[in-house]
Amino acid sequence: MSSNPHSTESSTESSTTPQDLRPREAVAADAAGITNVFLASRAAAMPYLPRLYSDEQTRAWIEAVVLPGSTVWVAETGEKPEIVGFAALDGTVLDHLYLRPDVRRQGIGSALLAAVREASPYELSLHVFQRNQAARAFYERHGFTAGESDDGSRNEENEPDVTYHWTAL
Repeated sequence: MSSNPHSTESSTESSTTPQDLRPREAVAADAAGITNVFLASRAAAMPYLPRLYSDEQTRAWIEAVVLPGSTVWVAETGEKPEIVGFAALDGTVLDHLYLRPDVRRQGIGSALLAAVREASPYELSLHVFQRNQAARAFYERHGFTAGESDDGSRNEENEPDVTYHWTAL
């Protein structure tokens, strides 16, 4: 599994954020919750993607590659805290921003993106599948501009993607 399977935000959002939203830096014990969000989000938002790995392989990748190799934030809600989204930053590259499908359009992705921008306040880049129109619209609303496109040869899914860039004013 590559370190960047072209994930990123998979929905549009409104400006209302749940009052009990608690973004925080992830810890190793969050691997199961992050994996659940990753799998549910991709299945709901990008059903056209091939399923390349089992749930167990995906969790192992989250534990061994994503968590130790990136700065990762999770968004929790509820009295009994549940992970409903996560973002992973590798340098100035936003490798992942995923939300559980049932919490989209509540400002959670925007809150996670704000945490990422605090950590990388001058510039960010990311890859989005070209067909992921909801994610593309989300990033464009947040000031990202589309850059170079690829035919899918740089990702495991062989799905055409586009690189987005953001720089501070």
